[in-house]
Amino acid sequence: MDQRELMTLQQYLQEYGQQAEIFMQQLQLLENGRMEALAAIESLEDMLTAGEDTVVLLQIGGGASVRAKVSDPEKVLLAIGADVVVERSNNEAVEFLKERVMEMEASAKKVAETLDRLRGQINEINKRIESGYQQAMASGQGQE
Repeated sequence: MDQRELMTLQQYLQEYGQQAEIFMQQLQLLENGRMEALAAIESLEDMLTAGEDTVVLLQIGGGASVRAKVSDPEKVLLAIGADVVVERSNNEAVEFLKERVMEMEASAKKVAETLDRLRGQINEINKRIESGYQQAMASGQGQE
């Protein structure tokens, strides 16, 4: 293996490493979104059983929250994407969020599979680089 091929493999290794980092970030975003949706589902279901004037913690940004009474837990404002917010019943909102969780889980599975394939390619490149270094060391020592 010549020096140019070794440098090309190292470049591929670096690019694949960057891609793997991006996929890991995507997995983390999907997991965060999934956990957020599950927490929302739990809160919506709890509000229905608690009835009117349920007190909840309302996040107002910057890590600050206030206690707020929910006067109508049956009506939920739901962001459905592209800055569109619709009013739905509590049960409809829960169903929408459950579907969103399933979509995120399916996406996460695909990203994880891609990441696994990428890691396999990274391992193969590492093996080839290591083999190239061993060959270079062996040929260098044999010439002495």
